[in-house]
Amino acid sequence: MIDHVEARAGAYADSVTLMQVSQRVGRADGVAAALVAMATELNLDLARGMGFAVPAGVSADALLVAIRAADEPALAAAIALTEQALSARPEPSGGLAEVPARTAGSAARAVGGGLALISVPGPHAFTEAMDALEAGCDVMVFSDNVPIEQEVRLKSAAAGLGRLVMGPDCGTAVVGGIGLGFSHSVQPGPVGVVAASGTGCQQLLCLLDAAGVGVTAALGVGGRDLSAAVGGRSTLTALDALDADPATELIVVVSKPPADHVARAVRAHADTLDTAVQFAFLGETGETDLTAAAEAAIAAVRAPVPTWASWPARATQPRSGALRGLFCGGTLCDEAMLIATAELGRVRSNIALQPADRIGPAERTSEHVLIDFGDDELTAGRPHPIIDQSLRLDRLAAEAADPGTAVILLDVVLGHGSNSDPAGELAPLIEAADLPVVASLVGTKADPQGLDAQAATLQQAGAHVFASNAQAARFACDLVVR
Repeated sequence: MIDHVEARAGAYADSVTLMQVSQRVGRADGVAAALVAMATELNLDLARGMGFAVPAGVSADALLVAIRAADEPALAAAIALTEQALSARPEPSGGLAEVPARTAGSAARAVGGGLALISVPGPHAFTEAMDALEAGCDVMVFSDNVPIEQEVRLKSAAAGLGRLVMGPDCGTAVVGGIGLGFSHSVQPGPVGVVAASGTGCQQLLCLLDAAGVGVTAALGVGGRDLSAAVGGRSTLTALDALDADPATELIVVVSKPPADHVARAVRAHADTLDTAVQFAFLGETGETDLTAAAEAAIAAVRAPVPTWASWPARATQPRSGALRGLFCGGTLCDEAMLIATAELGRVRSNIALQPADRIGPAERTSEHVLIDFGDDELTAGRPHPIIDQSLRLDRLAAEAADPGTAVILLDVVLGHGSNSDPAGELAPLIEAADLPVVASLVGTKADPQGLDAQAATLQQAGAHVFASNAQAARFACDLVVR
């Protein structure tokens, strides 16, 4: 085998493109391993874990190309394929004479205000988002790893301009019937959603859809909007926007655990609106889970609450050991942690509910552990795990081989922008695992992956599958011997 490792200073491509290049090169004849990625510390560690010797002093702004091939001809072909894949660019839709805008603001000034979707590396998102605001746009910032002080500045500026900032780290939204970011195919209807939570919003939308209840809009505001630092700035604006829409009969506000004083302020503002507002603040006294919130919303718009779909595997007996949760969605991980803590006691996590329970994402322990692979720490320079499951797949194999693991709990998130076959990637590892695997499947029947097909793949591999993340978490806890 021959290794080729180089760091290209000043080169850049987005993380999804680089993931696709890595996969394409890795499948080439004679190639044993390939990683083409920005040289963030996470990706350098990944390269080292693959056995590559990484050059010292590599800047995070460099492009890392690491290829292991059987011989010199295979290596040469792989390098040529890498160059071809990196240089490929789509043709302009309007022909060669069309010159694309170089900034979000210049595009908005050319065509008029609207909604600008910003998806650039976090350090550059503030400039583009502020430019778009000043050009007359509401803004959705899909980018993560944006400093919180920049988020506050953006949202303060938006308030002065009468505009809405969704995000940063706004993973999903539905505006004008169009899904943005990680989105699902959902029907129009009477419910408006304000979400300081990406996968929490997705779970809610999918459960509503399963009950035949549609939405007017789903406005993501970023997971930090209800923190003490941000103060709910976008949540208040989004509430006003949905209240002004006569088609919205009910507004649901969903969030990870909010700051207490911010939650009180948002509730007080909601009391001034004409539209009824329901809250799903995970972890707040009296709040249970996202499934209960969906059921309350369905009942509020006078629709029947269904029995949530599940696809059971063969009968499984409780086992001694620890619960290990491997999540793509931070809110789904939070919800499972709240349930597991009530059922099993202390749970460790990289997004722990209490500081004393925090654990590094790669750290191993004999205790109950739930990891959010979508946390900012694990997505710098990498696609979100809803797209690229590679880190989670490696951890799944390790946890399945650990005799201290009693049961593994997963989320599988479908929809536009997501992995084209997440269940297919998980199935071989689930099938090989000699222990119970429980999965929550977040999707709608109209999603491109096919909800029933994904459920069948997971079920046939041996997983217990639930449409409700809360039900999946409780079932997984019941499989752990107390």
